[in-house]
Amino acid sequence: MYFVGSDHKAPIIQGPGGTPGRTPTDFEQATGDERSEHLAAMDGNAYFDMGPLYLNKKGTKAEPTVVPSGAESRIVGCCGAPGEDHELIWIMVEREHEFDRCPECGNVYKLSDKGFDAEHLAPPKHEHGH
Repeated sequence: MYFVGSDHKAPIIQGPGGTPGRTPTDFEQATGDERSEHLAAMDGNAYFDMGPLYLNKKGTKAEPTVVPSGAESRIVGCCGAPGEDHELIWIMVEREHEFDRCPECGNVYKLSDKGFDAEHLAPPKHEHGH
């Protein structure tokens, strides 16, 4: 593993590059997250969490819709709180904000303090006996 500078902690993820005299493929020249995404796909896995975030109630300041992420920000698409459908609006949910709110329906979003939490990705459970 290679590191840039002594204070850089993240590994550099890169492939072998192209063969001299020919144009490299996307896979050969991919680096960083793009390369990690290719490698995960080759193993049959998804590198990025692209699953929907299921809502069973509208997020409020007191009880926001928690968005799982280990990053400083995440882009979410809001198409309405339950019972309040609207056109898709992309919202940047940022860790440095107390919360972020959809300008259309008012649903309140906040990044998880724990990072990724698969519990928030599961579809709602049906509890009506069948």
